[in-house]
Amino acid sequence: MTYFGFLLRFVVVPIAVLLGVALWDRRQGRRRAASLRSWPVWAAIGLHMVVALLYTTPWDNYLVATRVWWYDPALVSGIVIGWVPVEEYTFFLLQPVLTGLWIVFLARRLALPAGPVPSSQRFMRVWLPAILGIVWLAAIAALLAGLEPATYLSLTLLWAMPPIALQLAFGADILWHYRRLVLLALVPATLYLSATDALAIGRWGTWTIDPAQSLHVLLGGMLPVEEFVFFLLTSTLLTLGIVLVWAEPSHRRLAETKSIQLKAKS
Repeated sequence: MTYFGFLLRFVVVPIAVLLGVALWDRRQGRRRAASLRSWPVWAAIGLHMVVALLYTTPWDNYLVATRVWWYDPALVSGIVIGWVPVEEYTFFLLQPVLTGLWIVFLARRLALPAGPVPSSQRFMRVWLPAILGIVWLAAIAALLAGLEPATYLSLTLLWAMPPIALQLAFGADILWHYRRLVLLALVPATLYLSATDALAIGRWGTWTIDPAQSLHVLLGGMLPVEEFVFFLLTSTLLTLGIVLVWAEPSHRRLAETKSIQLKAKS
């Protein structure tokens, strides 16, 4: 299957379905919880599309340039920017749309907490980023030690840990407050994208992971474990980011932080 054919069937079609549901919900007057309306839906999704494109492009180009993964030239359009086919950039932009619309679908149906974020959970903003920092250092150590089978996993962790740690340092307690939404958004998105990726790799050969630079642990006999980790981390980045941008407590915290900074300067 061609890369664009894959995107059409497994990303564009679900986006169209979710978009149709979102428009229907809007006509029916179904809305997100009041505490999750600080930003418009498309403003949050658009922001994450831009960030995904800018942040992922250098990393993914490095992976292709160093042959951590490659694509079948017969299954892509032949339009390449840097080392990466244009289809890959298209996916960078489409995944935030797919994930964002899925979160919209859930946010309009789940009963979510309306009260303030408990102050007792603020310790999570320290120890969760600290744990991710340890993972990040371990990834660096693996690369410096020249552990070739750990290359893909280490590069993925090296790329994803800093922004996730930043999200948690700012709002781990806020995310825990909306944990039901976060979990129900994150798990299906990860499993769905991983399953479709397994088909692209194991059945159609649309792209290939270098066995020498991966742990060669195949989930379901087809999906490299690094690909599952990749989709888990990208779904995490998008889910945490969109929820934080929407959440009213995030904007109150940001305003308080700015106020404190202004007082300190004066």
